[in-house]
Amino acid sequence: MEIVKVDKKGRILIPKHLRRKAKVKEGRYVKIRADEESIIIEPIESVADKYFGIFKIEKWPEDLDEFMVGVVKEWWLQKVT
Repeated sequence: MEIVKVDKKGRILIPKHLRRKAKVKEGRYVKIRADEESIIIEPIESVADKYFGIFKIEKWPEDLDEFMVGVVKEWWLQKVT
C-alpha cells in the first residue's frame, strides 16, 4: 500500500515499483473505474505484445500498405459470399 497526494487537477503519481508490478508503462492505456469508494486502475494489454512472435514471417511484403489493402479485400470477399 502506498499513500500519494492528489494534485489540484485530480492527478496522482503511481510509484515506479507499483507500475512495474502492474506492468503499466509510459504511453500505454489503462482502464479506470470506480467501485463504491475505491478507484481501480487496470492496464490494458497491448495486442502487439500479446501476439508478438506467434507468426513466423519468411519475407515481409515490399509495400505493407498495399499488402494490408489486399488482405482486407480478401477478408471482405469471404464475409460477403
